[in-house]
Amino acid sequence: MDLPHLSSSTDKPMGLFSSTPGLSSTPATAPLAERMRPRTLDEYVGQEHLIGPGKPLRIQIERDDASSMIFWGPPGVGKTTLAKIIAETTRASFIEYSAVLSGIKEIKQVMADAEKASTYGSRTILFVDEIHRFNKAQQDAFLPYVERGAIRLIGATTENPSFEIISALLSRCRVYTLRALTDEQILSLIERALSDKERGLGNLNLTADREALELLANYANGDARRSLNALEVSAGLAQAADNRITTEMATEAIQQRVLLYDKQGEEHYNLISALHKSVRNSDADAALYWLGRMLQSGEDPMYVARRVVRMAVEDIGLAAPEALNLCLSARDAMDFLGSPEGELALAQAVVYLALAPKSNAVYAAYGEVQSDIEHTRAEPVPLHLRNAPTGLMKSLGYSKGYKYAHDEAGRVADMECLPESLRGRTWYHPTNEGREKLLAQRMEEIRKIKEAKKSEKEK
Repeated sequence: MDLPHLSSSTDKPMGLFSSTPGLSSTPATAPLAERMRPRTLDEYVGQEHLIGPGKPLRIQIERDDASSMIFWGPPGVGKTTLAKIIAETTRASFIEYSAVLSGIKEIKQVMADAEKASTYGSRTILFVDEIHRFNKAQQDAFLPYVERGAIRLIGATTENPSFEIISALLSRCRVYTLRALTDEQILSLIERALSDKERGLGNLNLTADREALELLANYANGDARRSLNALEVSAGLAQAADNRITTEMATEAIQQRVLLYDKQGEEHYNLISALHKSVRNSDADAALYWLGRMLQSGEDPMYVARRVVRMAVEDIGLAAPEALNLCLSARDAMDFLGSPEGELALAQAVVYLALAPKSNAVYAAYGEVQSDIEHTRAEPVPLHLRNAPTGLMKSLGYSKGYKYAHDEAGRVADMECLPESLRGRTWYHPTNEGREKLLAQRMEEIRKIKEAKKSEKEK
């Protein structure tokens, strides 16, 4: 097997924003985003909470701290760039792998070679992009080398490390959270790329409408790479015209915003959580917004429909029992019409849920019932509640003492229906919201009827 050459990072192009003496340049044929990759901390834009003066990661880099680390953040915020800058600053050999394209077997061999090289004073940074793609067993392979300090592992992930990285590896790495870039930060990168004559578009002598650049920055959703790719397309369109990037050119280059979303990842759960909590908090506008975000990002509308039905029974409950039927109808409409027509039915449902009176009384009651079932003895059904279809069962007392409620005054019998150990236990406590207020009144009526019958029986 041919193994990667353990060369110093200074022998490799570092790529993305200015011309730094002594650093090799990225080929002119490389994409603009790669050519403009920052090569020093001074060029790096964003993540001030980590690399600003006196901040944790900056201190770690300046002290040449050899600890391994995990960079967690959305795409295009500088995870790979930061790893390369660290290698450049610390004069370490830099080996870059993608967990999507590389197998753990070849990485193991590189780690073994790096460990041998460390005996001669060589230091190696192994950068693994999308490290969460390795399964738990594969991640175990890094442990002995990280623990012995044979390599300095820098892993990059867009997924929550708490769920995707094994705890043994997490305990040996520092986790740094990188944030999406602001529109202002991305705008500064676009302007730098337009003016940079060595690595950017400066030699093209382009001009640009301010609105066009702001559109490109906003389109990026915090992803610098995406904005620079769109800028490069816009520049090509401008060269075919009068060397001016207009809003129309930027719009054509963008075509359609691609929202950050992963149906299996954390953002999936973040968005459905935002939708659910907006409904619960009676915020119809926010509920509509989060619904739109999910659907426009490509979420399965039927998944959303199922969750909307869940909201109806969990948060609205018997305060507005018609909400469940409305949501089931919205689900059927979505199934019948498909997108985009059926999405309006879901929008109607979430607005209704947001504005409906709220009650989680049944949800809470059922949760308590489940807990009591789990933590109390499973007593047999009381004899008077059992049917007695045979003579033997009657002789054993089945159905004895049962009172038919329809024959009783008020259609309520003075009869216990819970096992002996749970008598008197109450779980459902209705609120005074919406229709449930009437249920609370009815429960009070039932209680008084039973009390009256009990008092009469005791006389």
